[in-house]
Amino acid sequence: MKYNTVCIEITVPVSEDGCVFDVGSLYDHLRQLTDKRKARGKRYTLSLVLVLLVLAKLSGEDCPYGIAQWGRGRQNILCEVLPVGRQTLPSHNTYRRVLGDAIKASELQSAITEFLTQSPEAGQSVLVVLDGKTLRGSIPAGRTRGIHLLAAYLPNEGIVLMQVAVESKENEISAAPRVLKSIDLRGKIVSGDALLTQRGLSTQIVEAGGEYVWQVKDNQPQLKEDIERLFQPESCVPGFSPVPKDFRTTQTIDKGHGRLERRTLTTSNLLRDYADWPYLEQVFKLERQTTHLKQGQTEHEVVYGITSLQSEKAGPSRLLEIVRGYWGIENGLHYRRDKTLREDATRMTKPAPAEAMEIINNLIVGLTAQRGWGNLPQARRHLSACL
Repeated sequence: MKYNTVCIEITVPVSEDGCVFDVGSLYDHLRQLTDKRKARGKRYTLSLVLVLLVLAKLSGEDCPYGIAQWGRGRQNILCEVLPVGRQTLPSHNTYRRVLGDAIKASELQSAITEFLTQSPEAGQSVLVVLDGKTLRGSIPAGRTRGIHLLAAYLPNEGIVLMQVAVESKENEISAAPRVLKSIDLRGKIVSGDALLTQRGLSTQIVEAGGEYVWQVKDNQPQLKEDIERLFQPESCVPGFSPVPKDFRTTQTIDKGHGRLERRTLTTSNLLRDYADWPYLEQVFKLERQTTHLKQGQTEHEVVYGITSLQSEKAGPSRLLEIVRGYWGIENGLHYRRDKTLREDATRMTKPAPAEAMEIINNLIVGLTAQRGWGNLPQARRHLSACL
């Protein structure tokens, strides 16, 4: 079956040059999805319902009722520019059914990733962050476990490359290989928290052409002990000198939000041939000292880590940049989905609609980030006035 190409552009006054969302391109990408609904009683195409949902979420609506009301309030213009085929728009139940019954999550994720990375410059940043998140709005009453998703995120671009649901009988460690297998890791640096500091994942990344930077905590006790011992001050018997060390150090100081933060990162190659870890090149110690200026209180934290990056390619300054980039998934993705897109407050206790809405939320974050919006609430207010 041959489709006509839909060419729709919505100009948003973000700057003097404006900002263009190519809705037609999104529509074409979503037409590739398999519609699992039966043909009987189907009034709206899957791609049309999803485009309307995306436009409504860009404009500030997060629940199916609000999404349906947003569309009907703009019914005349939307029916004119979109291939609706009728003079009415979907009800909230239609959006619920589409999210719950019509979509295969893996197909939706692939289509949206392809859409966000279609330009030559997209998806080219080096750092890939792995991190998981439980959707609190998906936790049924009386239970403690909801939908848990593991994402591979480009913090410098705001794009989720891949996301998978962590099944009930697995955890992030067993789900991570599936995420990594779906990504071209050549030239990438993969970072994650201490839970993902695993030999198998380290081997998979390097043998796929990438590099890793992991934190090391108590789940790898021997490795942590070796690193701690290396960075401890050495006590010497009188008349003897300390063993020469190859330590290299960098330090940054930042002031803002009522805090003064001092970060000191020290690296070493001395465990490269000693520690039993695949492709290990360097270990590092990161000290964070945070002073709350108003209260005068100071907090001190020490984090250890490992990397497959050679010191010639990544010195202390570069490693500190990578470690700080890891936290980009908290501020750039998780926080925005929770606070702005009201993810945890939107009750969807069935796995399918909860995962589908999560993928749509990732699209909203990535789409606005690509257009230069640093403030998602502000972006949605502008878009609400323009759509």
